[in-house]
Amino acid sequence: MPHPQEPTHLPVDVPDPAAQDEVTAIPLTIEDWLTVIVMGLLALITFGNVLVRYFTNQSFAWTEEFSVFLMIVLALVAGSASVARNRQIRIEYFADSGSPERQRALARFGALMVFVLFALVAVLSSRMVWDDIRFGETSPGIGVPQWWYTIWLPVMSVAIAGRALGLFIRRGRRA
Repeated sequence: MPHPQEPTHLPVDVPDPAAQDEVTAIPLTIEDWLTVIVMGLLALITFGNVLVRYFTNQSFAWTEEFSVFLMIVLALVAGSASVARNRQIRIEYFADSGSPERQRALARFGALMVFVLFALVAVLSSRMVWDDIRFGETSPGIGVPQWWYTIWLPVMSVAIAGRALGLFIRRGRRA
């Protein structure tokens, strides 16, 4: 005999989480494909370096620097996807309790704060990129211009801010 608080049946049709994505003006497949590409590049670079180390006891000098850059890009792309899908970290006790109007207001406030944060990061990191260009900074590992790496922080911050603004607008349309 089942426990009184246990469900007596299981859901027959469990929806695919990807199928629950809201319709956005800019397709979410952009972040999905960027994730696949970056993960593939990371795997290839790491595997190539492992093979070279195994057979020659040497390593490619550029792989660590480039891998760190790709992991940062991956984190920013994942951040953009999580904001667009409204799956960012939150305290669900507060976010999912109360009246629907309160939940919508908190969701909009959260999206607005994410927008403000990443708009600010975009502005400040753009100044950092400009400094890298102006002073001719080079990367410590392989000596390429540092702005090749830092330019992606303002670009991805604008993307995340745009996704947050879209989420803010979509949350405002819901009744």
